[in-house]
Amino acid sequence: MTTNVQDSIDVEVPVSTAYNQWTQFESFPRFMSAVERIEQIDATRTHWVTKIAGVQREFDAEITEQHPDERVAWKSVSGPNQGGVVTFHRLDDTHTRVTLQLDFEPEGIVEKAGDALGIVSKQAKGDLGRFKEFIESRGVEEGGWRGDVDRTPQPGEGATPPA
Repeated sequence: MTTNVQDSIDVEVPVSTAYNQWTQFESFPRFMSAVERIEQIDATRTHWVTKIAGVQREFDAEITEQHPDERVAWKSVSGPNQGGVVTFHRLDDTHTRVTLQLDFEPEGIVEKAGDALGIVSKQAKGDLGRFKEFIESRGVEEGGWRGDVDRTPQPGEGATPPA
């Protein structure tokens, strides 16, 4: 059964600063408590090492859609089945709302129990809070990738009707 977690936080930086920092995946361990390491494989693929409630997982993820200052969406291509999207909403010149949506399938008894207790939801909320502290304390991003990745149409979308 797929679990959905969604949360938002307002950060006191311009939308481009929040977005640019979020594209620096290798910095995630500095504000995401369950992420031990992320390696950028290429422009759209990353390798993750996570540890939640003592359970370590490794997986590869692929960016499925990315538009500067708007959104970054991903899905796992190996390991645990998960995906998500983070969106960036300009509130004014110096404030941005960051919204995270995560879909995942808990595996095993420990993960299912943790999911039932809302651990992942609490962790996502904490991670967003740490992102806020991280980016606001810096005031500037460490870098940024401004590339555009268009979403691949799913089967049945955009199909031309038969003549």
